[in-house]
This record gives sequence, structure tokens and C-alpha cells, in this order.
Amino acid sequence: MREYLDGFIQYMRAQRGASEHTLRAYRKDLDLFLLHIEESGATKVDASDVRGFVASEMQCGSARSTTARRLATVRSFFKYLHREGIIKQNPARLVPSPKQPKSLPSFLNVDEAFSLMEGPGGGEGLQEARDLAILELAYGSGLRVGEMEGLNVGDIDLRGMTVRVMGKGRKERLVPIGSKSAGALKRYLGFRSNTQVSGEAALFLGRGGKRLGQRSIRRMVRKYSLATGIAGKVSPHTLRHSFATHLLQGGADLRVIQELLGHSSLSTTQKYTHLDIAHLMDVYDRSHPLSEDSEEEDQ
Repeated sequence: MREYLDGFIQYMRAQRGASEHTLRAYRKDLDLFLLHIEESGATKVDASDVRGFVASEMQCGSARSTTARRLATVRSFFKYLHREGIIKQNPARLVPSPKQPKSLPSFLNVDEAFSLMEGPGGGEGLQEARDLAILELAYGSGLRVGEMEGLNVGDIDLRGMTVRVMGKGRKERLVPIGSKSAGALKRYLGFRSNTQVSGEAALFLGRGGKRLGQRSIRRMVRKYSLATGIAGKVSPHTLRHSFATHLLQGGADLRVIQELLGHSSLSTTQKYTHLDIAHLMDVYDRSHPLSEDSEEEDQ
């Protein structure tokens, strides 16, 4: 099967628009699977071999989410082989994924989010201005860390107050940016225009005037969250969750949030329907006819 691996990677790049990061993950997942098959001595892979791989991953301590992703990669690989006429059926098609524990995404409250935005101190220098612009985009527009890494200067439209984002699957979308984000971006672009970047298209620059990577963005967010005393681990994804949660609490329609986040399925967005108990109690107190607050308002 290894001889078809490169063809599968090429197919996912060209036909499915998978990012290089995703393609590296696919290759790593399939290398592990093929190594398992080779070590087992199987000459023809069937569903029991795929189930054995899943069981082996779980026994080795892999997280359920990681094992489920690797199984999904194996399914896609066999689906490709079946489509190409190399195999007659997909042996992974009916192998169940490990059950995932239900967990709610973490998010900041509004005060914590505002406190984090103050971390770079108003963006007085190039790096501080860049960091503030990233934080504002992550919280103000809900961008993924990979989407922020991929932004180019030409993707920002300060006049139209939008940013053009290349999301998962190479799907492009326009996302509105708020006045705070626009102000932070304008300030950063002013600093950036005075640097020697020799035609670099990337919006956010790191050392040597090159595109700032995802790892550096994560470290930056973590640095400011620690400096401002926010409890728990804060990541760019935490800010994306906060963006969606605060929109929902403010009354935004779930379909609108789906569009802004770039989710292909509404079911993915529905995890944001968790509202903290304080907000739920507030809505209850103001709305339910048996609530004392509601009765007082009626009088």
C-alpha cells in the first residue's frame, strides 16, 4: 500500500485543498497504520486489521480524539484506493470510531477578554502593535490560528472593514472586523511599512521579516494571558471560542455564527450553544413568568 501513499497525498492536496499541515498529519497517521500492518504480517487488510490498529493505538495511550482522527485518515485512504479501482471495498468503512468524551469548549468571560487585549499595552512598538492586532482579530473576528498565520497584507480591507480568510479545505470567506481590530491593524501596518520586508506578502511578521508561524502566535497569546493573571491555559482557540460564545450570548443567530466561523456544518457550531449558568439564570429571571424579577417588571 505504501506505493499509493504519495498518490493519495497528491489527491488530497489537489482535489480536497488540504493544507500542508493537514497533509503532514495524513502522512504521519498512515505511516503508523502501515507500520502496524507490516508488523502484524497481514497480506490482505480487512476490517479486523483496522480494528486491531485502533485497539493498538488506545493501548499505547493515544487520546481518543487522536485515534479517531487516525482512523478517519485510514478511511479516507481506503476510500481513495477504492475510487481508483485498486481495491474492491473499503475495509475501514464500518469500523466504529472511539467514543469521545463530551467536553465544553473553554472560553473567557468578557472582562478577561478585555484584560487580555490590554496586554500589549496599546501597541506602542512594532511587536506590541503586531501582537495587539493578532489578539483583536482572534477575539474580534474568531479566526483560527492557521488562518491568521496565512493572512497577507492584501487580505485586509480597512475601508470595507473586512478580512479575506482562507479557511479549512481552501474555502475562502469574508469576515467583518470591528473598529478595535481595524484600529489595531492600522497601527500595526503603519509600523510594518517602515520595516525592510522586501516584498514579503505576509501580514504578520516574525524574526527576519518572515511570516509569523502558528507556534509563535500560540506562545504570544500564552505570554499575555499569564501576564494578565488569567487562570487556566489560554490559546488562540480559546479566543475563537470566546468570540462565538459572546456573540451567542449577545443574541446572534447560530447560522450567522456558523458563517463567521467558517464551519461547513451547523452541527459543528452547535457546541457553542453552551451558555454559562450565570447568563442562563439572568435570562430566566428576566423572561420566565414564574421568576420574581419578571413579576416585578410586570407590576
